[in-house]
Amino acid sequence: MTEHSPRIVYMGTPGFAVGPLHVLLESGCNVVGVLTAPDRRAGRGKKIRHSEIKDYLLEKEMHIPILQPESLKDPAFLEELQALKPDLQVVVAFRMLPEVVWSIPSLGTFNLHASLLPQYRGAAPINHVLMNGEKETGVSTFFIDEQIDTGRILLQERTAIGEDETAGELHDRLMSLGATLVLETVLQLSAGKLEAKSQDQYMDSASALNLAPKIFKENCRIDWKLPGERLFNLIRGLSPYPGAYTMLKKEAGEALQCKIFKATFEASPQRDAPGTISTDGKRSLKVSVKDGLIHVHSIQLEGKRKMDIRDFLAGFSLMNESYRFF
Repeated sequence: MTEHSPRIVYMGTPGFAVGPLHVLLESGCNVVGVLTAPDRRAGRGKKIRHSEIKDYLLEKEMHIPILQPESLKDPAFLEELQALKPDLQVVVAFRMLPEVVWSIPSLGTFNLHASLLPQYRGAAPINHVLMNGEKETGVSTFFIDEQIDTGRILLQERTAIGEDETAGELHDRLMSLGATLVLETVLQLSAGKLEAKSQDQYMDSASALNLAPKIFKENCRIDWKLPGERLFNLIRGLSPYPGAYTMLKKEAGEALQCKIFKATFEASPQRDAPGTISTDGKRSLKVSVKDGLIHVHSIQLEGKRKMDIRDFLAGFSLMNESYRFF
């Protein structure tokens, strides 16, 4: 881009935000500052940990000012942000901004969201589209306003969802797709060629509006009484994080919590109670549900590493034992 390119302040924290920032910088965009989460102490040693965005900038030795305010309404921070004289602010996976921040640049502040808005507004769109068994999703850029994920849409890009695609796999694809869309949004806004449209224009009167709220532990428990297709979608929609979990219990014994990361569903008539386990002890672990079998391919016992099912069965015998999931 030219020396007259808009001055951009980029805002993001986790890995999902790294791809778009990388593309902007590689394309020569004039990124004059980056806003990310404050450093935190974490782990047993309470070592200082940076956000993934800050780690990326430090690794690439990018000499770009990094702002890490505790409060987005702190007068000192606002003075520092305004001193960067941003023409445009780009937000990817960051916290909610107050109007005093998003209203600063003349070209506006836009956000990248990992869904086809207005569908799946909220904190966890990637998880929820998979948990709901959607066949298509995408990414959207939109101007930020007073509410969450409701602003005028700038651009969208669609993509089909793989039949057994997990949240982790979809995350990586949407990060790449989103990075391209962010750059295209910046280029078109800079050229004055982009007209933002109300999300009302994207509403389908025949379809219910699905939301994507934050996921809590109680949303991750596997209920083996549910239909197999729903369980399959739950497992892949929570893999690898935060992970769908269940309890493994012997008839007379302590229950062990475990997470299932990869599974497939086989529809078939069943007589066994939901949660009943069948295994050959070597390479196959099946769980009965009311309309078929869930084949478990990747599992993790609490406190242990994640294993494929062969490694798990080699170290944990389920043969001749009355184990079941509940």
